[in-house]
Amino acid sequence: MRVGIFIEDMGKTVDEYFEEVKAARQAGFQAVWLGERLSWDPLTLLAMTGREFPDITLGAAVVRTYPHHPLALAAQALTVGNRLVLGVGPSHPPLIQGQYGYSPDKPVRHIREYLTALVPLLHGESVDYHGETLTVNGQIVAAGSQPPPVLLAALGPQMLKLAAELTDGTVTTWAGPKTISDYILPTLEKNGTGTRVVSSITVSVTDNPQAARDRLNQTYPGANDMPSYRRVLDNEGVATIGDTLIAGNEEEVAQELRRYREAGVSEIIAILVGTAEEQRRTLTVLGEARF
Repeated sequence: MRVGIFIEDMGKTVDEYFEEVKAARQAGFQAVWLGERLSWDPLTLLAMTGREFPDITLGAAVVRTYPHHPLALAAQALTVGNRLVLGVGPSHPPLIQGQYGYSPDKPVRHIREYLTALVPLLHGESVDYHGETLTVNGQIVAAGSQPPPVLLAALGPQMLKLAAELTDGTVTTWAGPKTISDYILPTLEKNGTGTRVVSSITVSVTDNPQAARDRLNQTYPGANDMPSYRRVLDNEGVATIGDTLIAGNEEEVAQELRRYREAGVSEIIAILVGTAEEQRRTLTVLGEARF
């Protein structure tokens, strides 16, 4: 199981971001992941990262599908280079409608049609597709490019089915080892060949786990009530996202991470939580870890 790191770029300059990537690489991390929010464009930043750090895997978790036409996303993803892992997802309806003005109706239909067009485009194929939610007509010519693995952000059964059918697997959020081993991985294996599971996990090497859990709940106050997250938390048997945090001393954290490997996770995306000193401890422990 590989350990990658999620770099928080919100509120940072590009130079500050690169300093964090450098620190992560020096600590031993082999993969850097970025998400899409109202900040720096993740794929542009990953393309820059690839030029600066030629020996690191570049991950996007995740790019929102509604604001990006498949032709545009395919071209941008292929521009990043041949070390990209491309995570995509529809995001949450209040965000898509409130920030972008798009109607998030029929998300399963939207994702099926989106991936039906996107994956062939990434392989350099010509696509002429006219669906219910989008139209795609064209081909991306990117000499020397290789198609990146595609992961779908999926937690519900219909999205997991699409992930297994049309992509290489799924990237999860707030899903613990019980949910992954008992529900997510079996659902993928039952529905297709895309069975890769990459899990975003919050981690804190700390002497005060409860304070770290409180900090996480305060950072994402609305996450507990989002329907897709709520179902995952209930399935895991926990009340809040803070309860999913892997927190404790060095050995306790390593022991909890092994549970994800045993559950069938191929890679974790570590999101560091805590004070600056706690995050430094976490960076050191995870960078040296081999599972």
